[in-house]
Amino acid sequence: MNNSIQIFLFLWLISLATVVNSQPNPALVPVIEGDWWTIAGNPDLGELTSDEQQPVDFGIWQAADSTWQLWSCIRKTKAPGKTRLFHRWQAANLTDRDWTPMGIAMQADPSLGEVPGGMQAPYVTRIDNMYQMFYGDWNRICLATSPDGITFERKLRDGSPALFGDPAETNTRDAMVLHENDTFYVYYTAHPNQIGAVYLRTSTDLTTWSESTKVAYGGQAGGDKFWLAECPFVVKHPSGYYYLFRTQSYGKVVDGVTETVPKTSVYRSKNLYDFGVDDDQYLVGTLPVAAPEIFQHQGQWHIAALLPDLQGIRVAKLGWATQP
Repeated sequence: MNNSIQIFLFLWLISLATVVNSQPNPALVPVIEGDWWTIAGNPDLGELTSDEQQPVDFGIWQAADSTWQLWSCIRKTKAPGKTRLFHRWQAANLTDRDWTPMGIAMQADPSLGEVPGGMQAPYVTRIDNMYQMFYGDWNRICLATSPDGITFERKLRDGSPALFGDPAETNTRDAMVLHENDTFYVYYTAHPNQIGAVYLRTSTDLTTWSESTKVAYGGQAGGDKFWLAECPFVVKHPSGYYYLFRTQSYGKVVDGVTETVPKTSVYRSKNLYDFGVDDDQYLVGTLPVAAPEIFQHQGQWHIAALLPDLQGIRVAKLGWATQP
């Protein structure tokens, strides 16, 4: 091979490598793997049981004794006020079906400023060997703590469990927490003027909080209704990207017939403060689920979500696939 051919091939290989390396990384998208298994149904609430009640937004975690815990907001009960309360289930293994109902776990306490029947969306994470439960009381994000992950007590400051709340951010709810670089990122939903959006506040001590930032709103999911940006859940993928799961529809089943299916949009960003406001630049796909929680157990990703008929909660394995 003469020198001119060698030089040509060398330059061609360099140009090819430059083109390949300049291509953006293909987006990985979450995919549901295998069959779902149901872990909870519609519970017996005794005298507070209603024919219309529904288990909705929930938290799932493993307690200090290794049992699995599930708390769900049950709405449309006979509880006074906004009708909502928390019910608890327990299981020895994540893969168990039909976890054991453990009864009503918590109701609103109006003496602490909580709206009667306003309990919403418990989320639990372990921080410094203490289980921290973030929940909504209809207008504020509040905190309860537990050393064992089973029995929780409200964390009071100046006689109130509230961490933050903003009168301009109507129905502040659906909080979840991402701990990154010594900062707590709390994502939540509110709907000022009946327009739903995902907001973010940060703290380094769970006491002092930043002002809120709108991090997701509008786009293909819509922005003109209060329910179009609910149940935000953010996870960090090993690729370095953050994924926001944003529920825009709970679905609807009437007399066993599916009228509309649940739908959650998934956004991928490297910026914890921006998952797309009035645009879909970070949208990577949708999942036919409502109110999902994403977590890992023994190296396997899982997704927990509501049953399509809103009569319980289910779990499945979750994988990551290259976007078509």
